[in-house]
Amino acid sequence: MSAVALMNPQPAPIVACTVSRDVSNFDLLIEDMESELGERWGDLGFEDAVVFLSQPDADELEFIAIAVDSQDEGDLARISGIIAEAKAKGIRVILIAEEVSPIALHQLLRLGADDFVPYPLPEGALHEAIERLGQSDMPPELPSGHSAPSFKATGGRDGVVLGVHGLAGGVGATTFAVNLAWELANPESSKKNPVTPPRVCLLDFDFQYGSASTYLDLPRREVVFELLTDTAHMDADSFLQALLTFNDRLHVLTAPADMLPLDIVTGEDIERIIEMARANFDFVVIDMPTTVVQWTETALNAAHVYFAMLELDMRSAQNALRMIRALKAENMATEKLRYVLNRAPKFTDMTGKARVKRMAESLDIAIEVQLSDCGRAVTQANDHGLPLAASAPKLPLRREIQKLAQGVSELSRAAEAAGQ
Repeated sequence: MSAVALMNPQPAPIVACTVSRDVSNFDLLIEDMESELGERWGDLGFEDAVVFLSQPDADELEFIAIAVDSQDEGDLARISGIIAEAKAKGIRVILIAEEVSPIALHQLLRLGADDFVPYPLPEGALHEAIERLGQSDMPPELPSGHSAPSFKATGGRDGVVLGVHGLAGGVGATTFAVNLAWELANPESSKKNPVTPPRVCLLDFDFQYGSASTYLDLPRREVVFELLTDTAHMDADSFLQALLTFNDRLHVLTAPADMLPLDIVTGEDIERIIEMARANFDFVVIDMPTTVVQWTETALNAAHVYFAMLELDMRSAQNALRMIRALKAENMATEKLRYVLNRAPKFTDMTGKARVKRMAESLDIAIEVQLSDCGRAVTQANDHGLPLAASAPKLPLRREIQKLAQGVSELSRAAEAAGQ
């Protein structure tokens, strides 16, 4: 449909329109719009959209779908103006992007686009995006047993930040992060030694393959994406609304629902999120992506302790060496690194113990924590969405993580007492 046709009266009211340099470049979008809306949609070029959105007729629109590709990156200022005008009128914006750089995509999303769909459009993606627009004004429904944080965001805390970074895929970093966070949130307490449970927050910063939500059976929500793409306007209330609570104890910022580029956030975004978490929680555990990105340095600098997970194999040894070299080349602090060996040899495996010692000596590091290999039981706990404390409390791995969490808590309390 042409821009002129959109301006003229139609038998059916126009409730949406596409905005693009040339909609014929997005034939799948045309098909999906016709499938969803029939004759109740129109098409505008960028220049036409600027004019139309300033007219009273635009008030009838429910949403616009702005379609851009790599050739439109030089026209971001005008596209940004269209998004701003639409948001000012209360019109929802779906961004359709094909081969757009992460920087350009990030800029457009920060301006207030309500949803993002990649092009070519996946089957049913536009339908789902339109449905999400209709649900965004409704209070989010959470599964039974999961809720948003109940306390008010008053700030005033100065939480301990613990980073967890797997030095190779599959070394158990997320399992370690999830269970460490849960043990910190549930310290052992007795009548002789009563302990007030601290507030603990788990941040899943693996925006592509983050599994913390899977391991705790938590849903992934669109509000996380909205938070990540607009941290400049984040306040304590919006931050807490993006969190979910597991069993009323552990507060979790899950990975987004969709796979996102790791550089969709900047170091400033990460710093804002970590500082907000520190201000409202006693412990902040960060599950980092295996990939080293620009904001890895930000997380490392913010962490009090940065756990580097590895296994007793050549790939872990080589990656640990690469990590150490990279940090030293950038003059970054390596003293925060604490090396954790997962699936360590059993106590009676003297050959394995000797290999661990040789590995540490060759890398010139100290492997301070060794975790047992508990095999299938760990996989089952993760698949069932439960911490080890709930599914297999007597498992050696659970006991080792519990002991580590207890030591971290005691050091934190001692430091707090010394500072008073």
